[in-house]
Amino acid sequence: MDLKHVNVYPIFSDEAPLRRTISLLSSVPLSCLSEVGEYTVTLPKRIIEEARRRNIDIEELILDAVSMILSDDPEAVIEARLEAAERYLNEARDYVNNSGAVQASEKMYKVVEECIKALAQAYNIEEYVKASEEGRWWVSLIGKAARRLAGILNEPRVEFAWSVAYDLHVWGFHEAKYTINDVRGDLNHAQWLLEFTRSVTLRKSE
Repeated sequence: MDLKHVNVYPIFSDEAPLRRTISLLSSVPLSCLSEVGEYTVTLPKRIIEEARRRNIDIEELILDAVSMILSDDPEAVIEARLEAAERYLNEARDYVNNSGAVQASEKMYKVVEECIKALAQAYNIEEYVKASEEGRWWVSLIGKAARRLAGILNEPRVEFAWSVAYDLHVWGFHEAKYTINDVRGDLNHAQWLLEFTRSVTLRKSE
């Protein structure tokens, strides 16, 4: 099976999109997933347009789906989330340098989102369990996870980083009210959380 290019053609119905994605990805042998670093999932144009209309992040959907499938290997999932967060941080820097406030805002949000999910899984907190049961991470669950993790880790900056990220998500990305000067300094919060998450999860796995 060529995992570097996987064609996926789901059909929209009343069933939750994530559960359909999980079902589709479940047909890929897990033993093969480690054989390639990256592969492409091709979706019909109509599906992509509909996802955009509903503000569905397809990449996030697939990452969450694969994470649920690989729940028996938490270290692999956490590593994947941190890799994604690193990529989002680099993309955020590029957008900041090119005065792209809207996209920079969303990339910084995604850095924080992936870090919170990684920490939640590392500590197997209530919100992670609930997300696993429901098949997706609701935004409210991420917010609750950030608050719980801040308490567990005795680090209030975890909750603060989430508050900044959500503010960027709403007012920087969706409402496009922030300028590049408004969001430039927030790179520091995203970078701090990524570095903190790496150090914490590394200690946890030792």
